[in-house]
Amino acid sequence: MKPLHNKRVLITGGTGSLGKVLVRRILAGEMGTPAAVLVLSRDEAKQHYMRLEYMHRTVATDETIYKNFQSLLHFRIGDVRDLHSVTAAVREADVVFNAAALKQVPTCEYAPFEAVRTNIAGPENIVRAISEHALPVQTVVGISTDKACKPVNVMGMTKALQERVFIQGNMRCQSTRFVCVRYGNVLASRGSVIPLFHDQIRSGGPVTITTADMTRFLLSLDEAVDTVFAALAEAKPGETYIPVCPSARMVDVAAALIGNRAIETKITGIRPGEKIHEILVSQEESFRTITRGRYHVILPMLPELCADSAPANHLEDEFSSQSNPMSPGEVADTLRRRRLLLDQLVEDGSELLA
Repeated sequence: MKPLHNKRVLITGGTGSLGKVLVRRILAGEMGTPAAVLVLSRDEAKQHYMRLEYMHRTVATDETIYKNFQSLLHFRIGDVRDLHSVTAAVREADVVFNAAALKQVPTCEYAPFEAVRTNIAGPENIVRAISEHALPVQTVVGISTDKACKPVNVMGMTKALQERVFIQGNMRCQSTRFVCVRYGNVLASRGSVIPLFHDQIRSGGPVTITTADMTRFLLSLDEAVDTVFAALAEAKPGETYIPVCPSARMVDVAAALIGNRAIETKITGIRPGEKIHEILVSQEESFRTITRGRYHVILPMLPELCADSAPANHLEDEFSSQSNPMSPGEVADTLRRRRLLLDQLVEDGSELLA
């Protein structure tokens, strides 16, 4: 039986880039037809436009999603920072996906305690609600980021603690399975660099690159959701799932998007808190990281959750975007396959994912 069949599903931050794709694919029934899908977020405008998107667009392309939207999808205004909001929502859930986050690196640097409240206190509220009220939640999936690995910025530091809060939650709520996913740069998501590059190209340039050495993993929103679903279906308590995905130099991404246009690039310098390279598995974590299918899996650090702290088939080194970036030709081919080149978007009238 599929893991979401007849389950009540809660998605915090469900109106964000990842949350919206997660909702769409859950409504499509690929993990089973849920009993209900509840989106908890604090922005009524985003919820309103999400309703309109399903009402006016989805019906024309996928009748199953539209039908499930009508009968299964519900919205609730609330904030993961508020224990009462969280408790009321979690009471209605069998499975929780925590996609609520402050995720803009510079924003978190200038408002660090706001990041703490959302990215740490929010997850703690989920664990606390389940623990204090003995709620029968079966699984919680915490959605993290590469920046949680060897963090150098506030966003990464708070996300690293989110992972620890959820993983330790297995000890506080022993009837609930807490697992995490960690992934890197999501192509075309809100706030990512490719939409910025497109806007700069449309405006005639320059295309701004913070440093010529910068590398990033390249992952689509659907591949991010694939990782979430794999963790839901396969992860053991306390495990963290990481997609094995390609990486690229950002100068090569910019060059592929610019193509033959007479547009210059400009090096602007690293922004507050920004990393030059992404790391998804640190060297310290590699000794308790195994490969399972298309994913690296970090085993929990706590001995109560993992009897074997150093498996024989562990990774030999860290998993970094610097290690084996694609060639410029491979980068262009990857963007072309994913229909992210500006010429393709103009030709078929596609819109970038919001």
